[in-house]
Amino acid sequence: MSGEDAWELGLGRWEAYFALVLASTLLYVTTENGSWPDGPIAVALLFAMVPWYLFLGRRLLGAERGGMLPYVYVAGLVVLSSAASSAVPESALILFALCPQCYIIAEWWRASIAVMLLNAAPAVRFLRGVHSGGSLASFLTWTVVSITFSVFFGLWVERIIRQSTERRELIEQLEATRTELAEVSREAGAMAERERLAAEIHDTLAQGFTSILMLVQAAEPRIDSDPEEARRQLGLAVRTARENLAEARALVAAVPPAALGDSSLDEAVRRLSDRLGEELDVDTECVVSGEPRRLAARTEVVLLRAAQEGLANVRKHAKAGRVEISLDYAETAVRLEVRDDGRGFDPATASGFGLRGMRDRAGQVDGTVRIVSRPGEGTSISVEVPA
Repeated sequence: MSGEDAWELGLGRWEAYFALVLASTLLYVTTENGSWPDGPIAVALLFAMVPWYLFLGRRLLGAERGGMLPYVYVAGLVVLSSAASSAVPESALILFALCPQCYIIAEWWRASIAVMLLNAAPAVRFLRGVHSGGSLASFLTWTVVSITFSVFFGLWVERIIRQSTERRELIEQLEATRTELAEVSREAGAMAERERLAAEIHDTLAQGFTSILMLVQAAEPRIDSDPEEARRQLGLAVRTARENLAEARALVAAVPPAALGDSSLDEAVRRLSDRLGEELDVDTECVVSGEPRRLAARTEVVLLRAAQEGLANVRKHAKAGRVEISLDYAETAVRLEVRDDGRGFDPATASGFGLRGMRDRAGQVDGTVRIVSRPGEGTSISVEVPA
């Protein structure tokens, strides 16, 4: 409905006006001059305009201008109206309905020519008669006024049609743009969701599976030589598998990470630190400073995932003998830092998915990530987020 032209929206009103003028003309013709055969001929010609309009004229209103059909239709109107007004002069009253049609279906200057042709037959019939100077002057004055009015009316109609066409084209462009934006938004949302799930899987399930694999591989050669240690490592693998299952269920249910659960952030970080010490048999220390407090859920998830990623890098790459985790609750910010004395790396060449995901997560809560490391000198990864 919003893309329709003003003419399409007002088609019913226009046809009501056309029917009213036609009925008035028929009534005027039959009452003023109903003699045989001029009266019936005029009435038949006026009635013939109805199927001509329904067959051709109706579909031209509001349609794109161009082609020969408008001129065929106008030519038919000229023939019918000229013949009717030649039979009965009062038939010229129908021109009040025909002239506007010319401006609706054709360009202004061509429509003006058509209006002159429509008025030509009544003018010729009048001029063929014998008239006084006063009646002739009156007729000429009325003719000039009528044509002038028609021209200015045509300009007004032309402007309305142009504005209506521009409005329709603008609406079509806006609708097309809205459709494209909706598609782009949908694709961007799907991409963002894929990236979010990829980051979640990397920070939880992938790391858990890596930990399970390392524990099982470490336990296998000790089954015969040190069964107690093998059982301990297999027990850690089982516990890690259960936690992985809980993380998977949390991802499916879109609930907070299983590592947090009902516990606080500092408790969850302590558990991660203790777990790493048990798995790798290295010294770990977790230091919490400031006044621990609950943070926004997104902020806690960012810090927890940063701790998981930092410890995962220690597990997979660092070969460290000591790991320290600090969680500092300041008044306006909270900072998490993971330090190890392992083999280190060059941050300028690091392009892993985990570190990139850590930066992306921190950026979502206006946080920052700082990595300090050199080959052979250990690594420090700190994440600071607004409290």
